[in-house]
Amino acid sequence: MSPPDENILVIKRSLFDKLGSFHGLNFEPQKYLEAILSRGNNFFLQRAQAENDPTHKQIIPYAILAFENKVLYYVRGKKAGEQRLVAKGSIGIGGHMNESDESLFALDEAAYRAGVEREVNEEVKIDTTFDDRIVALLNDDTTEVGQVHLGIVHIFKLAEPKVEKREAMITNLAFLSKDELLARRESLETWSQLCVDSLDRLLS
Repeated sequence: MSPPDENILVIKRSLFDKLGSFHGLNFEPQKYLEAILSRGNNFFLQRAQAENDPTHKQIIPYAILAFENKVLYYVRGKKAGEQRLVAKGSIGIGGHMNESDESLFALDEAAYRAGVEREVNEEVKIDTTFDDRIVALLNDDTTEVGQVHLGIVHIFKLAEPKVEKREAMITNLAFLSKDELLARRESLETWSQLCVDSLDRLLS
């Protein structure tokens, strides 16, 4: 199954290397965000090209929805856009920033955040107030998927655990504790494994 025909937000891999490439989570997101969200440093590429081009990194908001000490978990069903992640468990909601987002060129952090909330809203319905914080960046060059993506980890701290799915690809939606997630660790997508391993720090 080929990727959707859309143009998605990317940066050059060389910019990421210049800023300081890393593996796993980096808890100094502001060091990177100013450059990543600077006009001229990010641009749009056809998704079909970007998915197989490790000279670029696709910018992926990765929102973890948290209520108290539990986070939202789901399994990616067969309708997932990224076929390489089908049947994997995940704690990250979000996806590609595309040209239909008003955050064209992600002019600033506020425009980017508005785009992120739209992306999350496409996948789930959050029926409560929440606080959105960017807490880390996420990179994993050990997998095909990871080589072409760079995650921006958001924590949505929810006032109540009121979330419903909007997309058919989301199944088994539930709020789980860290221990419950660790018990499922081997079935999680790689990014979620990395986040679960550092969940206490992400939520602090």
